[in-house]
Amino acid sequence: MNEADPSSGGWFEDVDREDADSVTESIRTGSAESPAAWPERAVESGFAADEDEYYKILHDATMRATREAVQEAERSDDKQLMHGIRAMDDCERVANELAERVAEWAGSRHEDAETGVEYARELAESDEEDPLVSLAERVRDLDDEAADLRSHVERTAPEVAPNLSALAGPVLAARLIALAGGLKQLARKPAGTVQVLGAEEALFAHLRGRAPSPKHGVIFVHEAVQGTHPDNRGSAARALAGKLAIAARVDHYSGERKPELDAELAERIERIQARDVDE
Repeated sequence: MNEADPSSGGWFEDVDREDADSVTESIRTGSAESPAAWPERAVESGFAADEDEYYKILHDATMRATREAVQEAERSDDKQLMHGIRAMDDCERVANELAERVAEWAGSRHEDAETGVEYARELAESDEEDPLVSLAERVRDLDDEAADLRSHVERTAPEVAPNLSALAGPVLAARLIALAGGLKQLARKPAGTVQVLGAEEALFAHLRGRAPSPKHGVIFVHEAVQGTHPDNRGSAARALAGKLAIAARVDHYSGERKPELDAELAERIERIQARDVDE
């Protein structure tokens, strides 16, 4: 509704009801300082013949405004990054699953059959017209697609979340954003939640009293955690998650690059890893 005094005609004032774009825009951007009898005023102003027609126009406009808002959100940079990392993971997963099938099939024919995507790629180079070779070609194509998507993620993540990408690396940054549901959602999560993103099953098992509390989720792959003695990985994961949470907030709310976050994390992890030497 348009900001106006109480005697105004509301969001529909000076709006052509036949112009769907202007009606939708008024719904999306308008506001009012206080509620009023808008249906009655719409009828009095001639915008609608009666209250039923007013509510029909309002319903259609709000539905269209909602669809446009959802489309805009899906086209946002962080959502596109989420699609990219998920597609990359899907390609890698399916390529590996099919590579297992290729290896099993090839093993029934050749004593020297190997395993893995690389072996499937070798088979795909054969000129033989054979279903096994054709399946190996699919593995190769998926592996190539995964590599292309990884390159896309590595280029895009630093543009979407520069600080998070600098601290976590582009791929892990994209994965954290995807797990959170978006950069905005990640920026609103406390460090403790960031620490265990990706470890939901272990966390739920812990809450049911069936397992210990997880020390980390997908951030386990970060060198700050991997390079720390197992006894101190919990501390490293907490320190890393704390800085990642801050980085996500900076990226979402300002987008300004903060190199000092890198130095602070490096100093903190160095102190934690120094315990390994002392012990």
